[in-house]
Formats: sequence, C-alpha cells, structure tokens
Amino acid sequence: MVIKDNIPLQSYKTWFEPIEPLKLDNNVLIIQVPSQFFYEWLEEHYVNLLKKTIKKEIGTAARLEYSIIVDNRGINDRPISIKYPTSNKNAVHNKPTSMPLSLNKNRTRDIPNPFIIPGLKKIKVESQLVESYSFDNFVEGDCNRLARSAGWAVAENPGKTAFNPLFIYSNVGLGKTHLAHAIGLQVKENFPEKTVLYVQTEQFIQQYIDSVRNNNRNDFVHFYQMIDVLMLDDIEFLAGKEKTQDTFFHIFNHLHQGNKQIVLTSDKPPVEIKGVEPRLLSRFKWGLAADLLVPDLDTRIAILRKKLYADGIEIPNDVVEYLAYSITTNIREMEGALISILAQSSLNKKLITIDLAKQMIDKFVKNSTREISIDYIQKVVCDYFNLPIEVINLKTRKREIVQARQLAMYFSKKHTKNSLATIGLHCGNKDHATVLHACRTVNNLMETDKQFRVYVDELDKKLKF
Repeated sequence: MVIKDNIPLQSYKTWFEPIEPLKLDNNVLIIQVPSQFFYEWLEEHYVNLLKKTIKKEIGTAARLEYSIIVDNRGINDRPISIKYPTSNKNAVHNKPTSMPLSLNKNRTRDIPNPFIIPGLKKIKVESQLVESYSFDNFVEGDCNRLARSAGWAVAENPGKTAFNPLFIYSNVGLGKTHLAHAIGLQVKENFPEKTVLYVQTEQFIQQYIDSVRNNNRNDFVHFYQMIDVLMLDDIEFLAGKEKTQDTFFHIFNHLHQGNKQIVLTSDKPPVEIKGVEPRLLSRFKWGLAADLLVPDLDTRIAILRKKLYADGIEIPNDVVEYLAYSITTNIREMEGALISILAQSSLNKKLITIDLAKQMIDKFVKNSTREISIDYIQKVVCDYFNLPIEVINLKTRKREIVQARQLAMYFSKKHTKNSLATIGLHCGNKDHATVLHACRTVNNLMETDKQFRVYVDELDKKLKF
C-alpha cells in the first residue's frame, strides 16, 4: 500500500501489479519481474521509492533481489537473480540459444509471395504501410508515451532491443495501427535494405487457408520467415484458429531466434486473450506489452490541431475544443466528426461555428452511449461563471471558485459514471469525502437559494444540449 499511495494508479497497475514476491529470508526480499526491460524500468524510475518502502517495511538492513524471467530455450522459463541495487549495465539478458532454421535448402526456386495475385509479374514484397501514419503525425501524450518511446527504440534498432516482440494494446480507435505503421515507416527510412511488412491478422489467416488449399503451406511459412520486421495487426483474431496458431508459432520462433523484429497489436493485453495456445501467449510476453490509454483533453486538442494543420485548414478554437471535450474515448471517431463538420460546411456553404459543431456531434454520437466528460463539465461551468478553467483546481477559499468546483463535482457525479475518487482527482485533487460534501452542499443550496437553483437548471440544460 505504501507504493500504491505514492504513484498514479495506472503506473501502479503497469509496473507493480505484475511483480510476484518469491521469498523473504534474512532481510532479503526476492521479487519476480516479467522481463529484463521491466527490471530496468523499475531501477530507472522507482529505485528511490523501492529503497524507502523496503527499509520502512523490513528494516534498514533489508536488501532486494530481482528474479527476472527469461526464456533459455524457447520452452521453459528460468529465473535469474540480480542483487539490488545494481547497475543496468551489469544486468543479465539471455537470448534464446536454439539455432534458427536455415532457408538455404529451399532457395532452389523463388518462394511465392502470398500478397501477389497469380499471373501478375511482381516479385518485390510491398510493405503495405500507409505513409501518413508516421511518427511525425503521431501526437505524443501521457496516454501513449511508453508505447511511442518503445516503438521509436524498435525502429532505431529492430530486433536488437529488449522489446521483441513489441505488443501494443488498447481499445479501438486509440492509435495502435498508426503506431505500428509508424514503426515500419521509420525502419524503412533507417534501414532501406530490410524487408518490412505490415499485415492484418485476418489477411494472414486467409493466406494460410489459401496455402493449405493450394498445397503450398511450406512456401507460405518460408515467405514470412524471410521478413526482417513483421507487424501483425489485431492478433486477437487468431483465437480459435488452432492450425493458423501452430503455423504462426513456428514463424514467430524463427523470426525471434534470428533477431528479426516482431510487432503485434491487440485490443486487449496478452493475459486477457482467450482461445490462443498458452505456448504462443507466453511468447507474446517475452518483450514489452505497452498500452495506449484514452488521451487527455490537451492531447485530444493537439491531435485535432495537428490534423487541421496538415490539411491546411483553419477552424475556430472553440469548435476544436468542443470536439475534444465531446468525444473522449475514440480518436478515430473524433477525427471522423471533424471530417463531417468540414464536409457539412463545404457542401452547404455554412460557416464553421460552435452551433454547427453541436449539430454534427449530436448526429455523430447520438446512437452510441455518450458520456459527458469531467473536462467538458468543468469547461461549461467555468464558461458560465466567466472563470478561467485552470482556477477550478486552485487551492483557494474564494467563494466563486469553491462554488464552481462544487458544481463541477455535482454534475460529474450526476452525468458521468466516474467514481467519487476519480471526480475528486480531476477537481483539484480532492478525496471522495470532499466530493460527497460538495454534492450535499449543492442540493442544500438548491432548496434554499432560488438564484442558485437557476444556476443549476441553466447549467444542466447546457450540459444536455
């Protein structure tokens, strides 16, 4: 609990929940971490917190040792111990020792390319990358910094980092595919001689089925074993496809043992994927699993402005902000709403205004479960009282600011599914008890103060509009 209380919840879930305590003997605590990268990240970012926590809980003579899970032969996990503290330079990193299969025996003829329609004379492997999905067009924020940084490291040194495979996961529309393409494009720029391939898992499955039907499964396998950087999108679609999984298992092993880079994307982390063989899932965990979170308000605004700048379009700031406030959980949907607004303005020769944006947003998200965000509620409340939005988080007893913050808490509880703790965190870093007090205060004032009741009714209408 000491560590959990001193770092953000998401950081705790990412870096401390996967740790397993193995043994405590003579003031020496041995903990097991999933990978070499995991160990290095803890040492770089949380070493002081670990020291303080261990001394507090065990005593001043306490020591920490890491047991890092590595794969020694591609079959069994074998823990290795590293005494704490230690330098990252001396950390142990074991590579699989089994030798890669040779393709020389199969080079007596050209291996068919499964991406080429029979009859067309085209031998070169096309990467299938989208040029606009580059790192330059990928807006970085707290929500994606780890995945983006790992992706960049992979692109700079493919197959030779601890991030192999790089497993990127998130809900739909948050940038997994964009990041996979960006990695491939950067590799092509840095290493033109490397063969880079992006493929959707559904396409991979269909190619496998075709190879079995055409009795050239070995050619299919050998083709993929020649790829230097393979990006497989939506890997969860392998679920239930036992034969395809078995084939991909052998392709994966060959690429990994040959220091070829593998990038996988999914809508869920490896531990939550059902219907995939354990031996394959274990390989997904060899490198780094990095998630893309829902972007915060500033990142959403930056994404919209970057898209507008790239297209050479200018629209009012209040429209950009309204879009970012209104659509919070899906970047693809937010960009689609922007395109709809631009199309409506162009085709009907209408000015782009906040009213037009509201009409389009209502049409765009009316049929889906729409949840007003805490950020949007704060903006509406602050605009109503002519207050800068940043003052709502200030530590002050000024009546107008306290009242605005209490109203923001009240409407956040009423219009969102967020917990009281989450609402408090977004409203001046308050605890859940403060949020409850704010809600009671608003309810009491509504019963005793007619003018305050007017404020609440008008704000409620604005939020529902």
